[in-house]
Amino acid sequence: MLLKYFYDEKLAHASYLVGCQKEGVAIVIDPSRYIEQYIEFAKKEGMEVIAAAETHIHADFLSGSRELSTLYHANLYVSDEGDCDWKYQYLNEGRYKLVREGTEFKVGHIKFNVIHTPGHTPESISFLVTDTSQNNYTNDKPIGIFTGDFIFVGDIGRPDLLETAVGIKDTAKIGAKQLFDSIQKIKILPDYLQIWPSHGAGSACGKALGAIPTSTLGYEKMFNWAFRCNEESDFISTLLTGQPEPPKYFSLMKNLNKYGPPIRKKRKSTAINTVEELQEILKSVYQIVDIRDVESFAAGHIEKSINIPYNNSFTTWCGWLLDYKKETLIILDEEKVKVEAVIREFESIGLDNIIAFAPLKVIQRLDRFESYKEKTSIELYPHIKGGSVKVIDVRSKKEWEEGHLHDAIHITLGNLFEQLDYIPKDFPIVLQCRTGLRSAIAASILQRAGIKEVVNLKGGFLAWKKEKLPYTTSNLNV
Repeated sequence: MLLKYFYDEKLAHASYLVGCQKEGVAIVIDPSRYIEQYIEFAKKEGMEVIAAAETHIHADFLSGSRELSTLYHANLYVSDEGDCDWKYQYLNEGRYKLVREGTEFKVGHIKFNVIHTPGHTPESISFLVTDTSQNNYTNDKPIGIFTGDFIFVGDIGRPDLLETAVGIKDTAKIGAKQLFDSIQKIKILPDYLQIWPSHGAGSACGKALGAIPTSTLGYEKMFNWAFRCNEESDFISTLLTGQPEPPKYFSLMKNLNKYGPPIRKKRKSTAINTVEELQEILKSVYQIVDIRDVESFAAGHIEKSINIPYNNSFTTWCGWLLDYKKETLIILDEEKVKVEAVIREFESIGLDNIIAFAPLKVIQRLDRFESYKEKTSIELYPHIKGGSVKVIDVRSKKEWEEGHLHDAIHITLGNLFEQLDYIPKDFPIVLQCRTGLRSAIAASILQRAGIKEVVNLKGGFLAWKKEKLPYTTSNLNV
């Protein structure tokens, strides 16, 4: 048996290729849309990808299962559990098998046993894996389990996404109870089983995911809070408290993965090489996304552009803030970021509408730019204390409740577009987050909306606290 781990850092998404070396065949578990990585690896190992399996209908990325089925004739193994509202709707296009609790299937000599583990979603399943090629006493001993968004390292999947992201009422508590029951079911399995989850630290599919890629069931029984919590009511309360707000694009991903993610088209976005080409395209393009670092953008940028720096949060914020229906122009520094990588990140969440790229060398030839200043806590404190500026805190609700500046206005970054009317128009605006990164995105959004006099609090709330400046934990401003 061959096991290959693939990880998308910007989505904190893990997928896996499991190969039978004796038969030269492989299956991909929870594939991303970037299916070339699996095909190329399998070819290098002398294998053919003949199947794909999903643990559930995903909400945070577009699945590559349909594309593997359409382009490479892979057999699909997907859940037939859950209610009728969450059944796959595109399966008649190719070869597939609906699987339930107790279903067994093989890829070469690798055996997969399906366990229904609902809670994160009603249809969620896990795959217990056994290598039967050894012809000895290990033939009937499973080696590990693909848990999808059920069990993570140090945490479990959140049960509230159908309610908070998709809008299906009264499902969070039901999901939490199902997760409690699923944990009890898994507890009886051997401690030596390896745990292969579909997400790592940084994913919004849980609230306390560990950064270690894999674990064992025995380790999770000892250290994962969900396994140590034996009272159902306490379990439900703990699980539902403090979950982060899900990105808005989760609802779209859920529906696209249910009805069938679009097959990617082979296309090349236009590379803009002259100022004249750029000026022409700026007449019609709706979204301008500048992916340079905060300092570069603040120093000078095109009017009405949004700054989403190309870091590990890039894909999530693109999905949360950008309009999927609008064509997009990307501004980047090609010496730091490759165009192909940016396209891949956009496509991973279904943003297939990039029409052009403008490299830094072209942007620098323009004669008109906007800018904003970044200032330190010490520089801004007298103005904030004196009331001559207004502070907008764009952190999460949990961060806000742990402490915030006096008289600050709380609007989470993900909701800023919808709440622009709450921004004071008669004062300069100071944007603030934890470190200064999210607030920089917010500064670009305000300037795009015509609120030009903005300042980014450099270093954010952490820098403010480091200087021992005053703050409050009162929630009167929430």
